[in-house]
Amino acid sequence: MAAAAVLFIAKGIEATTIDEIVARAGVAKGTFYHYFATKTDVVLALRERFSRDFARGVNEAIEACPAADFPARLSAWVHGAVRAYLANFKLHDVVFHDFSHSRRHSKEKDAVIAQLGALLDAGQAAGAWSVPDIRMTALVLFDGMHGVVDDAIASERRDPQPLCDILLELFSKMLSVSRGTFPLVPS
Repeated sequence: MAAAAVLFIAKGIEATTIDEIVARAGVAKGTFYHYFATKTDVVLALRERFSRDFARGVNEAIEACPAADFPARLSAWVHGAVRAYLANFKLHDVVFHDFSHSRRHSKEKDAVIAQLGALLDAGQAAGAWSVPDIRMTALVLFDGMHGVVDDAIASERRDPQPLCDILLELFSKMLSVSRGTFPLVPS
């Protein structure tokens, strides 16, 4: 998978052959077919791994905050998500943007939305904020973060702190949370 990721980033999915993947990985072609039936299966596995690593990193940031400090936990989600996306955007773009699929929903995005939804739900239950629909709010927050980071990448702005600051300002207004309650996380 690591060999495929490097080649997909460098050449694109369509231009990369299975022969190139196995040569770079230093394995026999039969070994490839032991794990994957097609090149598409490698892309899907990379997509799943990206999402799992993204969610794990964001969860670690959230869990480093006090359990009842929901503004801090949301701030940790924003900082963790922005940093993870900026650190791995080339692979992200290959497996999510360059690779088309026929499903409107993906299980990988649903996992991230579920993680953010659980945070929003817990914060709502604790009275930290009030939102009319947890899933829709999670979608807006995630897609907003995604759009801001995509724009920053296109503009070659890679410093996560200004992105996190603007996102937290916007999200605090959406959630009716006083901006001063979001802790600043150093870059």
